[in-house]
Amino acid sequence: MSISMAEASIDVFVPYLGNLTALLDRAAEHAERRRIDPAILLGMRLSPNMFNLTRQVCEANRHVMLGCALLAGQAAPAVLETEADVAELKRRIGAAIDYVQALPRDALEASADRAVVFTFRNGATRTFTGRSLLLTFTLPQFFFHVTTAYDILRHAGVELIKKDFLGPPLT
Repeated sequence: MSISMAEASIDVFVPYLGNLTALLDRAAEHAERRRIDPAILLGMRLSPNMFNLTRQVCEANRHVMLGCALLAGQAAPAVLETEADVAELKRRIGAAIDYVQALPRDALEASADRAVVFTFRNGATRTFTGRSLLLTFTLPQFFFHVTTAYDILRHAGVELIKKDFLGPPLT
C-alpha cells in the first residue's frame, strides 16, 4: 500500500494545526486562571536564541503553506509573522488550514518526482523532488515548530499531556 502526497501533507498538517489551535486555547485558559497576561506566554522561548511562542506558531504555518504551495506548483501566499494575540494566531492557523485544503490534490499528487525549488530567507535556493521536500524538510520543520510551541507551554506551567500534542486519533 502506498501513501499519497496529499495524505502525507494536507492530511497530516490539518489535524496538527488543529491541535496547535487547541494548545493556544489551553494557554489562554491558563493565563486567565493564573491572571497572567497572555502576551507573556506568547513571548516566552526555551532559549534566548530561539523563536518565541508566537513565532513558533508563525513558522509552523509558514512551512505548511510554503511547502504545500511548492508541491501544488503555486506561488505561496504571504504568511504573517508579526506579533499577535491568541485570537489572531488562531485566525492565522485557520487561514493556513483553509489555504491547504483548497489546493488541488491532483497537483500535490503529481509533485512526488517533480523538481521544486525552495528559496530560503537569505535568497539561497535548494532543489528537491516534491517527495524529498515534504519528507525531509517541510514535515520535520513543521513538527519542530509545533513541538517547540508545545514545549514552551509545558515549560510555562500550562498543564498539557502528550495527548494534547497528538490530538484525537485519526481514522
